[in-house]
Amino acid sequence: MVKLKIRKNDRVMVMVGKDRGRVGKVKTVFPKKLRAIVEGVNIVKKHQKAGPTGASGGIIEKEAPIHISNLKLICPKCTDPVRVGYRILEDGSKVRICKKCGEAILAEEK
Repeated sequence: MVKLKIRKNDRVMVMVGKDRGRVGKVKTVFPKKLRAIVEGVNIVKKHQKAGPTGASGGIIEKEAPIHISNLKLICPKCTDPVRVGYRILEDGSKVRICKKCGEAILAEEK
């Protein structure tokens, strides 16, 4: 399995494709498929059939997964899309760092 540099709840910017330049929060990551679902990005229309439980049918819009290579993490300190590196701290923990400013990128809470 591949170690991804983008995780859930990260703010990312789309670098390539129809949504280039859009910023959103990562909702879900699929490491085996190298894809992520980002809020408000890659919206597709799905023709939904009415279900037996009373769910109405129609055309619904939903977010589709986008490839990880088309996303860049946004650094919380310098607020730019950046490349991500790793550093091992004195206590032995491994953290992601911003390649521009060198600041540690900590996991954000909801």
